Amino acid sequence: MATRKWSQHVTETSDALDIERGTFALEDPKKIARELYKDAEKSHRRKSGPYRSAMSMLTFYINRAGKNLSPHRRKILEDAKTVLREKYAPKA
Repeated sequence: MATRKWSQHVTETSDALDIERGTFALEDPKKIARELYKDAEKSHRRKSGPYRSAMSMLTFYINRAGKNLSPHRRKILEDAKTVLREKYAPKA
């Protein structure tokens, strides 16, 4: 594993969820949020609810991309977090 990045290892082996390829590359924050939530609902690897799993993977992706993420891309992904909160967060 020395030649692979730890974030790639976490993405491939974690219990978070299985994400369809290209989800994070979508241009519409609503589509990103919907796809992440849908993937979280289908996943047999997650240990928490679909909302928490989707939010965790989105946050993980944003954090790991770091400085390599353009301001435009970061805005789209941050907007997807807002959509996730508004549409899928459990109501208190």
